[in-house]
Amino acid sequence: MPGESLPLREASVVSASSPTSTLQPVVVRDLSVSYGARVVLDGIDVIAQPGRRIGLVGENGVGKSTLLRAVAGTLPRSAAVAGEVARPDDLVLLTQEPPFADADTVADVLASTLRPLRAAVAAVERLADRLDDPSSEAAYSRALEFALDHDAWDADRRALTSAEQLGLGGLAPDRAVGTLSGGQRTRLAIATMMTRRPLALLLDEPTNHLDDDAVAVLTGFLKDLPGVVLFASHDRVFLDDAATDLVDLDPSAFGTDGSGGRRFGGGWSAYEQARRDARRRWEDAWAAQQEELDRLRAATRIGTGAIAPGRGPTDNDKFIHHFKGQNVDRTLARRKRDAERRLEEAERTQVPKPPAPLRLATDLTAGTAPGGRMVVARGLVVTDRLDLPRLDVAGGEHLLVTGPNGAGKSTLLGVLSGRIAPTSGTVDVTARRVAELTQDPDFPDPARPAATVYRDQVGEALAETRPLHTLGLLHPRDRARPVGALSVGQRRRLALAVAVATAPDLLLLDEPTNHISLALVGELEEAIDASPGTVVLASHDRWLRRRWSGRELGLSASRSAWE
Repeated sequence: MPGESLPLREASVVSASSPTSTLQPVVVRDLSVSYGARVVLDGIDVIAQPGRRIGLVGENGVGKSTLLRAVAGTLPRSAAVAGEVARPDDLVLLTQEPPFADADTVADVLASTLRPLRAAVAAVERLADRLDDPSSEAAYSRALEFALDHDAWDADRRALTSAEQLGLGGLAPDRAVGTLSGGQRTRLAIATMMTRRPLALLLDEPTNHLDDDAVAVLTGFLKDLPGVVLFASHDRVFLDDAATDLVDLDPSAFGTDGSGGRRFGGGWSAYEQARRDARRRWEDAWAAQQEELDRLRAATRIGTGAIAPGRGPTDNDKFIHHFKGQNVDRTLARRKRDAERRLEEAERTQVPKPPAPLRLATDLTAGTAPGGRMVVARGLVVTDRLDLPRLDVAGGEHLLVTGPNGAGKSTLLGVLSGRIAPTSGTVDVTARRVAELTQDPDFPDPARPAATVYRDQVGEALAETRPLHTLGLLHPRDRARPVGALSVGQRRRLALAVAVATAPDLLLLDEPTNHISLALVGELEEAIDASPGTVVLASHDRWLRRRWSGRELGLSASRSAWE
């Protein structure tokens, strides 16, 4: 039957029998995924009904991307999988890196998206005159249902409209995908989704690299989509605006609902307080259970003095004492047995100890800020990327650089770090130590362990005085893992550790909240605010921008729609 789930020893992806089936849920039951000895997901249950937009949240490395790939059926062969997954056939997964071939052109990508929709319309028109033939009638019904589900007659117009809405109108159709920026590729992928209108849509960090206008277009599209939407995101405003429900893959022992469940009805703002309350209940319950366990352990060691206190008997009372002593012994044995039974039960049912949360445990910049101007730029030009007449940044100042895609935010940070040479103009940076966190950190050897990479990049001496484990940015279990096996968010944490380890006077942060867990994002924002050194930060993050208290520099995209 369409959408039927079959319990198998290994996880099965069970799909609708036809892409023309009615809207179907995505159902995940008891899903576990591991790579060797490393368990990524363990016993996950998720039901995503059509019309619901479910946001996946949790710490970096908790398995959000893995869950999306498991639902899509695209896990690597090296993954050991158990459980079951039921999903519609008509499903699209947008990963953090859209899977277009570099040699394909923009026209190729859009044509491949339109091909099945145009084919459905052509089939409906071709078969409409053959309805007296039973086989043709069945084929006509399938083609018509598919065309109606996907509004195929309007597909060509949607392709043009979505491209314009997302700022793609200026791209040449013969432009190779390999020449596009990360933001361009993400927008192109979203345009194909808006054209295709799948019955189930999976998104992994879809708002990274997108400015406000593009996020608004994406949010409106998702709200209008009748099928299932399941997405992982660290964008707090997007979670508020787009999600009808949240699923926390890293909840407390009492879950997100107080009864062990992972699902929360609502967006991030409401859930943030609920999650704090759940953590506090977990900590209080564990502390109370430890007190009870200590009391029961003491009860198993009870002596007769606790039952018949006082002095021993006189010679004339020995018989009575012997009689009463037997009663005391029996009472003692009974109390011990009862205490041991209750202790065994309490130990068996006790909640696990709340793990110590990973906390940012370092200052981001040097402890003192040099006086005077730290950055002086005049007539700064990078051809086709940046045109900035003047910039002055004082020592200890915090500057937020904003603007749409194409305004040159990343380029400006690259010039200040010395990574990008300006075409013309002058720039003078007086900081003793400059550190930059780029959007896409490059670790050349993915086979090297994270701790080794940290040591190589900061130097042996600094790695000894400021070890990676003291910074609170990477979990102990992840420090020995190869960099290539880390999630995107974990690699960003490692790159941030390298950037702040030198205690720079000038810290340059490009989209620092991208891919970073929501817990760390809040701590990072607080650390930036408290930092005595100079910070220049470029961000599209609406949550961060709304709360920014420092100076702001707004750039405009005067050349094209892209960085």
